[in-house]
This record gives sequence, C-alpha cells and structure tokens, in this order.
Amino acid sequence: MAEQEETGVKMDEHRFSSMRKKLLDNLEGCREIQDEEIYQNIDDLILESGMEYYIRLSDKTDLRQELFNSVRKLDILQELIDDDTVTEIMVNGTEGIYVERNGRLTLWDKCFYTRERLEDIAQQIVGKCNRIVNESVPIVDARLDNGARVNIVMPPVALNGPIITIRRFSDKPILMDQLVRWGTLTQEAVDFLEKLVRAGYNIFISGGTGSGKTTFMNALSNYIPKDERIITIEDNAELQLQGVQNLVRMEARNANAEGEKEISIRDLIRSSLRMRPDRILVGEVRGSEAIDLLQALNTGHDGSISTGHANSPQDMLSRLETMVLMGIEIPLPAVRRQIASGIDIIVHVGRMRDKTRKVLQIQEMLGYDSDRGEILTQTLYEFEEETDGCEKVNGRLQKRAELKNRQKLSRAGISLEA
Repeated sequence: MAEQEETGVKMDEHRFSSMRKKLLDNLEGCREIQDEEIYQNIDDLILESGMEYYIRLSDKTDLRQELFNSVRKLDILQELIDDDTVTEIMVNGTEGIYVERNGRLTLWDKCFYTRERLEDIAQQIVGKCNRIVNESVPIVDARLDNGARVNIVMPPVALNGPIITIRRFSDKPILMDQLVRWGTLTQEAVDFLEKLVRAGYNIFISGGTGSGKTTFMNALSNYIPKDERIITIEDNAELQLQGVQNLVRMEARNANAEGEKEISIRDLIRSSLRMRPDRILVGEVRGSEAIDLLQALNTGHDGSISTGHANSPQDMLSRLETMVLMGIEIPLPAVRRQIASGIDIIVHVGRMRDKTRKVLQIQEMLGYDSDRGEILTQTLYEFEEETDGCEKVNGRLQKRAELKNRQKLSRAGISLEA
C-alpha cells in the first residue's frame, strides 16, 4: 500500500479540466440541482477516474471539494473567500495570486493554469450582479454574496489575462470598541463622535485606498438612532448597518451593452430626497455626484455621512471643489460656501507604515471666509506619534481644540461635558 501511495500522483490540470468538463456536461440541463446531487456526480467521476490511475485518499478529498467549488462557487478562490484572515485577493491573470493578511501581501501557492477557467469565474461573478464584462466592456465593479467588493479587468485592457481584485470584509461588522482595542482611535474620541452622530452633524470621512474608510463609516453609523429612516447609496453595496428597521439600500447600475439604462449615484441621491430620509449615507463620492450630496446636506438632511479618497482633510476639500465643478458650472466661492455650510466634521483615516489603520485627524468646519476666499477649519483631534522611525507605530489621538459649533448639540439636548 505504501508503495502504491508513493506512485500516486496528484491531479494535474489537464485531468482536472477533463473531469470538470464531464461534470458540467452531466449537469447541463438540470434545473435547481442540489449540492448533494453535484457531490454525487463528482464521487462517480472520481470513482471512474480511479480505475484509470491511482489517486491518494487525501487527494480525492481535495479534488472533490475543488471540483464542487469550480462549478458551484468560485473555484480555487473559494478557499480564500472562506478564510476570515484574508482581507484582499489579487489575481494577476494566470501568473499568480497574491493574498493580503494582516496588511501584508504574500504569493499564494495556488493559481489558475488556464485563462478559460479564470474567465469562467469572472463571468460567474458579474452574472450574479446582473452586469456584463467582455472585450467591449472590459472593466466592471461587482460584489460577492458575502458583500466583498470585486473589480475585474479583462483583455485586451489587461495584457496578462483577466485581473480580479477582491476586497473582503469581515463577516461580522467591526464596531467602535474593537477599533479602540486596535488603537485606531481613543475612547475619548469615540464618545465625542457618538454625540455628534446622535445630534445630526454631517460627517465626511477621508483617507487613501485601504485606509479603512468603509469600516469606519460602518462603525460610526451604529450610533444613528434606530428609529430613524436611513437611505444608503453605493456603487457596490458594502455597508452593513445593524439593528436599523427603516432602512433603504440602493446600488448604482452600470450601462448595458448598448450603453443605456445606467443608474448613477447622482440619480440615486436625487431620488432619495423624495423618499423622506432622516439620513443619507453615500458610500463614496468620486465625481459630479458631490454637488447633489452637498445640496442634500444644505437642505435639511442633517446627520448624513459619506466618504472620499484624499491624502489629508485639506486635500479632501480641494477634491470636493473639483468634483462639484465636474457636475455644475458655478463660481468657486459659491462651491466653497456650499462645502463649508454642508459638512460639519471631517474625519481623516490613514494606513501607517506598520499596516495599522489610525484616525489621523478630526477637523471642524468653521465656515467660509469671504475676504480670504478660504474654507476655515480647526483641528479638534490629531494623531501624535510617540516614537519616530520605528517599524511599529506608537502614538495616540490627542485633543487639540474644543468644538465651536454646538447648535445641533443644543437642539438635540446633548452636552459634550456630560
């Protein structure tokens, strides 16, 4: 038996592809087929293949699951999707798969050997989101059933084959107390932000790619009173609000193959204003929808939250100006007045050199100075690093100033000193 195991060979790609094709042929035409039936078909194929060449028992178990994942789930990627420690999956065509765990990238020991198999996975992902990806529409954003965000780039744009990037979120939403334990911010800052959210301050979260903006927005939104009507608007549904009954979730839709029937973030924001929202949460502002968001913030929809890409709070203000001007031609002073009156607080988050994520600044908007033509701000909290140059970042979010605009707190009957 030992000699037999030594001569046993693991299933190669050619044999696997042959078995997968037979399995798909067997399942073709079946309606509402159950998982148990698929496994039975796989077991029969493995038994049949075992008569041609020896397959070790451990390999049979792996092969059984791999065949099932290839037709029912996301092929070899399913193992990573089910791994709670994985935060990002990057498929570089057939050249390799990189995985992020604890903020660090490593090359995975598995990969797709054929472009056809990888293209099947891409089509499967976009098909579940009612989207298309092909040579004429080579770039698409989608999401998985578990809420993971997916970006797919196909040839001819992607020169080394289909590129799939999956941002995986925790199955259980991360709450503020967990962020405090991780050192993202202090309990003092959490208590402060909780009161601002309850009082209806408009908060904008800025940060770079992978800095944790969506995670922080999720955690912050849990302080919204549960009896309010909340509308979420996103390119790809990622927010995971907990315990809210009167919740409306909306997702943008790309144009079809004919370039028609697109539903943009701008369309959704305008529609949401007719849906009697108490608060509007916009997952991310990237373009001309900024003007619609600001108009909503300036017309009584207090307590709204959104995010945007920027390297600092000041950069975020500049980007918002640019995005507004993409949507409407109005004088720059008018744009700055809209921003200054619509947004109350900017929270800037960042990813540090040791891969941890921190709240770096909390700034208050003080209004628009017409003489200088500038938006006035003050820093309420700022991250102060205690030891420069070390690989591990040690520091604390320090309080720099007191909140000046307290009208919303007063109207809500909330005191910062309590």
